[in-house]
Amino acid sequence: MNLPTVTPIAPTGIASVQTTCPYCGVGCGVRASRSADGRVEVSGDDAHPANFGRLCVKGSALAETIGLEGRLLRPKMRAARSDDFRTSSWDDALDTVAHGFRRIVEQHGPDAVAFYVSGQLLTEDYYVANKLMKGYIGSANIDTNSRLCMSSAVAGHKRAFGEDLVPGCYEDLELADLIVLVGSNTAWCHPVLFQRILRIKAARPEMKVVVVDPRFTATCEMADMHLPIAPGADVALFNGLLAYLAHSGIVDASYVEGHTAGYAQALEAARSETHGAFDLDHYASLCRIEPHDLLAFYRLFARTERVITAYSMGVNQSSAGTDKVNSIINCHLATGRIGQPGMGPFSLTGQPNAMGGREVGGLANMLAAHMELDNAQHREWVQTFWGSPTIATRPGLKAVDLFNAIEAGTVKAVWIMCTNPVVSMPDGDQVKRALSRCELVVSSDCMEHTDTHAFAHVLLPALGWGEKDGTVTNSERRISRQRAFLDAPGVAQADWQIICNVARRMGFEGFEYATPYDIFDEHARLSAWHNETHDDKRNDTHSETHNDTPSARGDRAGTDTLDESDDRARHDAVARGARRVFNLSGLTTLGRDGYDALTPIQWPVHARYRAGDRGTARLLEDSRYSHPDGNARFVATVPRSPVNAPDDTYPLTLNTGRVRDQWHTMSRTGKAPTLANHVPEPFVDIDAADASRCGVREGELARLSTRWGSMLARVQFSGGVRRGSVFVPIHWNDQVASSGRVGALVNPVVCPVSGEPEFKHTPVRVEPFRPAWHGFSISRFEPALEGSAYWTRIQGSQFVRYELAGNAPIAEYGVWARELLRIDDPHVELIEYLDSHEGVYRAVDVRDGRIESCVFVSARPEASARTWLASLFAKDVLDDDDRAALLLGEPLSARGDTGPTVCACFGVGRAVICEAIREQGLTSVAQITAGLKAGGNCGSCVPELKKLLTETVSMAPALP
Repeated sequence: MNLPTVTPIAPTGIASVQTTCPYCGVGCGVRASRSADGRVEVSGDDAHPANFGRLCVKGSALAETIGLEGRLLRPKMRAARSDDFRTSSWDDALDTVAHGFRRIVEQHGPDAVAFYVSGQLLTEDYYVANKLMKGYIGSANIDTNSRLCMSSAVAGHKRAFGEDLVPGCYEDLELADLIVLVGSNTAWCHPVLFQRILRIKAARPEMKVVVVDPRFTATCEMADMHLPIAPGADVALFNGLLAYLAHSGIVDASYVEGHTAGYAQALEAARSETHGAFDLDHYASLCRIEPHDLLAFYRLFARTERVITAYSMGVNQSSAGTDKVNSIINCHLATGRIGQPGMGPFSLTGQPNAMGGREVGGLANMLAAHMELDNAQHREWVQTFWGSPTIATRPGLKAVDLFNAIEAGTVKAVWIMCTNPVVSMPDGDQVKRALSRCELVVSSDCMEHTDTHAFAHVLLPALGWGEKDGTVTNSERRISRQRAFLDAPGVAQADWQIICNVARRMGFEGFEYATPYDIFDEHARLSAWHNETHDDKRNDTHSETHNDTPSARGDRAGTDTLDESDDRARHDAVARGARRVFNLSGLTTLGRDGYDALTPIQWPVHARYRAGDRGTARLLEDSRYSHPDGNARFVATVPRSPVNAPDDTYPLTLNTGRVRDQWHTMSRTGKAPTLANHVPEPFVDIDAADASRCGVREGELARLSTRWGSMLARVQFSGGVRRGSVFVPIHWNDQVASSGRVGALVNPVVCPVSGEPEFKHTPVRVEPFRPAWHGFSISRFEPALEGSAYWTRIQGSQFVRYELAGNAPIAEYGVWARELLRIDDPHVELIEYLDSHEGVYRAVDVRDGRIESCVFVSARPEASARTWLASLFAKDVLDDDDRAALLLGEPLSARGDTGPTVCACFGVGRAVICEAIREQGLTSVAQITAGLKAGGNCGSCVPELKKLLTETVSMAPALP
């Protein structure tokens, strides 16, 4: 069983293409070029205003992820009463899906079916999925994994602004004099933005950065101030800030009076426990930080006009997530610091198209084009525009409720698109139970084997990045094109094509699109339909007609414009929901060629598009909001205790998040050798004192348990975790780890407003996991893992590595090693070493001078030099020193092992960096970069380099 190698996809004659990165919400522009042999090279697009040519390490390694290993290339259906899938034709698979959904709707009603979609779909895919479910099936049971990351921001924006608006743009990060990063490890999760901040800070050292986070993260390494507040204390922190601003006379009274409502109630709520006064000690005790640190932050915010408060998952993923968002916005409204250069609240989106999904109504409580499900007028407008037979009349089930309803049997069919809920949802084992009981589970995906697919009945092969064509919208409202530069593999289709094919088979008209442009054009026209802003320009251009509905007829929306001086007419339009900031009317005349050549542009776009137009950088500059009276809303927020608090059984608090070099459930990044060695295993980061009380030791394995599930992880002491808390990354799944799904542990409590789950606060117990043996294998093929109680898979360039542990003692080491390494030929001799007293065993398979595989086992965690051993697999023939050192597990030369990867861009290891610091007396990151290149590309490792400088210098022996 040989390990697959990357298979280049045949070129189609396209030498280079401008497209967009498929990872985080920064939305970086990418240039992909191909050589004659089909090899792909990826670089940053210098012309793209989101990144100006820079890419993080994940984006830089995209070319390593496009091979066809593990791809779903043909439709598959599960045979009746069987766990086996059989390959199917598209016709059979689509008929099965369409007939199944139609039958269940006819028998049980439209709410008996659901779609669960993804922020990695393109806007065009999202649009037709939303149209099919809400306008044709007639249910709003379509929700998205963006519910898990951004729905609290959406709800907070709508409460404050009347619409889901992100007021600022990335340029504001450069214009600000103070950037407050709240619940955002920006250095690892949005690294290109973080590098942008660092560059401007280097140019303007007076610009300050404050990080609000219970953990000391890589982002904190570069901050001027770190506020390690108690988990969940964000509302208390910003309520205290609001009270301080009022106490200090910093509130902009004219702005509050002229453009907002609800200030008095919000301030009263913020001071509800302090008898109407500002009590610094009270807020400090709620946040569990020193009063002088809190006061320093409050004073800095108060005296700095140009403030950006950027927030991400640490704010959103909470049972109080929406209140956290509004407590931040309250402080900006109180000071009038919004809608102007260098100031405002800024939501940093998690996924590449979470914003695009919001534009088309991808959440269960929204309609397309920023219209509202609970607004009868909006429902009528959308149904009329679509010419659809029906329209959903009430919000559908949000993600957690959706899977509860599937388990209860009220939802009997679900179509999962481009996401892996068994891994990413909270209480992941409940999702397993739900899908195992569901009558029809359909999944359209580009990968064949996922944790979710174990429960599917029909698998539909979708295009992946590099093969798809459409648009995405990033965190600053910038619409960019994702363009195809690879041929469709197998018989895979675009998601929008799959959806439309099912819709037509269900008997629905209105899904006769020929290209993604046709969908985008309809989306743009719907955005302007009954959207009467004073900026709209009448446009009488029409598309070809197919029927009498506006969506097919090509009618141009927004033709009944308002006179700018007619304030009363404008007020009436807003009151009936006919003025929405989201508007793409200027893009309705693109034509196919214009769409193909579209350059990045920020909405709203009112003026007719001309090549190179950048759109609208900032919103709310006129201080006119989308509420009927044109005013923003303060929202009264009160700190709330977590629904599930630690207790004697589960005494610690589990926090989850990302690591630098991996993405979501690793179906893409897990294929890239460049990204594998920075954080190779699931880990639990814990305070050393807590670890001692739990009986766990650094470097060893531990079992984490909650009321919902358990997992195994390697113990780590970073020194950045508050006492009483632990941190575990989200990425590992059952395809790459035996017991690494942290989602199975997370409590399913949600924010009552947004429905976003509480990923940051789950009571947890940490206990020792002491197997009989520890070890690792490195081989050119997949080993046999039977009998391993713990394993994690790490992809290499010409090998695969597994970290291993087992509960049962190994009886016959040689027999066991041959079984593990799949050596069936009795003539193959292993090079072996055994110390039975210490429980140490090592075996290496070398054939014709080339290493094929090795396994190292010991009674304690095996400390052999994995990086050096892995490097031997790149050699066609081992030299004498390598052969002599094999069973030692380390090179004969002290310089032979580079250590774990720190700089993935240039493959620079920790040992190399530390040695250079010691021997060359390096004192700055710039010196490390000059000598080793580390930190010289994407900059994601710069905080770690700074930390290594501090640690290595502090450990150096004192001079006599």
